[in-house]
Amino acid sequence: MTDPVCIAKGAEAEVFVSSFLGRASIIKKRSPKRYRAGELDYQLRSSRTKNEARLMKEARRAGVRTPMIYDIDLAECSITMEEIKGTKVKDRLDSDPGSAAEICIAIGAAVARLHNSGICHGDLTTSNMIITDDGTICLIDLSMGKTKAELEDIGVDVRLLERAFTSAHPDLSEAFSALMDSYLSIKKDPNSVLRKVEEIKNRGRYT
Repeated sequence: MTDPVCIAKGAEAEVFVSSFLGRASIIKKRSPKRYRAGELDYQLRSSRTKNEARLMKEARRAGVRTPMIYDIDLAECSITMEEIKGTKVKDRLDSDPGSAAEICIAIGAAVARLHNSGICHGDLTTSNMIITDDGTICLIDLSMGKTKAELEDIGVDVRLLERAFTSAHPDLSEAFSALMDSYLSIKKDPNSVLRKVEEIKNRGRYT
């Protein structure tokens, strides 16, 4: 493994580029938080690391592209994974809006497969998706997701995605409609999801 180089730093984790057995890789490491008691801090970081790795594996089993995991180090609370060659979907939509409809249809299908398998992403935005060099949608950063997702969790996922398009891609409403058509054509019991999303919207109007 080559010396890792930090490329991003968030509230919860740092992301490094590196290599693993000769393959380009990404390391996501949850660093200690000094404001938390040591044992509690480690328990939180290690459980979130295990949960994210499990979600990535289960999503792949459901036919949803996520980075392949190379190694998990619970002592360091880190995941070493495949480096996905491609472009963040947010950047692609910004630079090439003409391809938005095609991309959004692929997003809808990927999210429907994820939800049909009982997994929610938890932070479903176009910044947490990569369109690979072969045109596949790859979901990244499932750290806020969960298995055995309930209808509420799924509805929140869809609502978050809708809000992401409203704020980050306001000129792509037709592309988002194509995304939802794709999603609803594959999602089991789609009407219950639509009702839940509408319920979540209504809550927001009165809070």
